[in-house]
Amino acid sequence: MAVFTALTEAEVERLLRQYSLGRLRALQGIASGIENSNFFLSTDAGEFVLTVFERLNFAQLPFCLELMQHLARRGLPVPEPRETRSGTLMAEARGKPVAIVDRLPGRWIDAPTPAHCTAMGELLARMHLQARDYPRFQPNLRGIGWWKDVLVRLEPKLADETVHELAEEVIFQDTFFRSAAFERLPGGPVHADLFRDNVLWQDGRIGGVIDFYFAGCTLWLYDLAVTVNDWCVDLATGSFEPPRAQALLDAYHAVRPLTELEHECWRTVLRAAALRFWISRLYDLHLPRAAQTLTPHDPGRFEATLRLRRAAAALPWPR
Repeated sequence: MAVFTALTEAEVERLLRQYSLGRLRALQGIASGIENSNFFLSTDAGEFVLTVFERLNFAQLPFCLELMQHLARRGLPVPEPRETRSGTLMAEARGKPVAIVDRLPGRWIDAPTPAHCTAMGELLARMHLQARDYPRFQPNLRGIGWWKDVLVRLEPKLADETVHELAEEVIFQDTFFRSAAFERLPGGPVHADLFRDNVLWQDGRIGGVIDFYFAGCTLWLYDLAVTVNDWCVDLATGSFEPPRAQALLDAYHAVRPLTELEHECWRTVLRAAALRFWISRLYDLHLPRAAQTLTPHDPGRFEATLRLRRAAAALPWPR
């Protein structure tokens, strides 16, 4: 949500002519995040978020935008994309894809309680089940193919021991992804980036789940691992906070029961979720893009998380 493409009000006014949202009233760049250019947009028709996509292209975006529409129309707290006058969910600005979605109420929280984690686990399971019949397919664009490619690009910028550790984990995960067990695990469309700052809360309830732009089709267990690795840990160390982890996992399991095979693969998939964000944060740190406002996240957090998930310590699981 950094501002890489600083649209002017005149550009947004021209863009709005493609929509039935009235005239521009206010425009404010959103400084948080590191992937796309986002703006709070006020028009005669209400409050929205305008996104200029910096990496996803016109062919990749329909999966994300139509998934958001699919979930929103199932009654889930997901921002619904607005259609243009021609009936598409995308427009164009400066040669890049653009979308306008409803702005949902609330603010993200940095210190979730077990009660927050219960609500999060239940909603995540509902999202998985409601997306089962979503007809589009798109692979996880930040999956193992991307990890391999980025590791080659990062190698000249990292210490040899770091490259070796990352390469060993990629090889381990590649073996798992090619296994018979992987093929038997349930999955479908997932959010794939469900961190604390992508969930809005209002009056103790979830007001919105945002930023579906890493969404793709993969294991439901992977989506759960990404979520647990953020919502249920001490951020300084990556260690699990048992009350929060138990609350989230129990709530998820009550809606979408986890299988014994998923239990057997849990440590491996938690490692995969940690590896993904260690690599992506190294990528953003060492191969940055120019932006008006950009603060890369610390990759050290997920370096520590991966090492913890590899250790022999007991892992949280539904009771």
